[in-house]
Amino acid sequence: MTDDAAPVPVEVPDSLDFWSFIELANRRLSTEYGSTHELATQVLLTLNRASNVVTYDLESSIHRPRGLSWSAFRLMFVTWLAGPVESKTAAKLTGMSRAAVSNLTKTLVGGGLMERTPDERDGRSVQLSLTEKGRSEIGEIYREQNEREHAWASVLTEPEQRILVMLLDKLITNRSQFDVRGRN
Repeated sequence: MTDDAAPVPVEVPDSLDFWSFIELANRRLSTEYGSTHELATQVLLTLNRASNVVTYDLESSIHRPRGLSWSAFRLMFVTWLAGPVESKTAAKLTGMSRAAVSNLTKTLVGGGLMERTPDERDGRSVQLSLTEKGRSEIGEIYREQNEREHAWASVLTEPEQRILVMLLDKLITNRSQFDVRGRN
């Protein structure tokens, strides 16, 4: 099938779920579009799905009830453990853009959770730190999140958890073999 040809109508079952969608996608990608890397598609779709499911659960059960977002938690967490931290370093450590960190910082400063102070070494930069209220909040939030993380991870044995971390690390650190775009 050429890229400009009309797709072949396919009957999609009403009971389609994530796993049956993966099977359908791989079947159609290989037969209609000539894909030869179905397992790679399955790995990355599953990785993305797992990340989204866990993130949504943590955000909806822990962060939103406190008036925070997942991004706010990440920035507060990094600042709590590495801070005071320069804004650009916070962006790198959270995987967010500098603009996102800047906008989020304004919200957290407004909520009395974070402070921005000019960097003494470089007047163009700012240092981010948590206020006393912010340190207290993040400590409570982290304890609650860590219990939820444990519940998620406990479906795997400890060796399985270590293997999963090892495999994800391998996936991330060996990306230099091709032109990867994105944040560190």
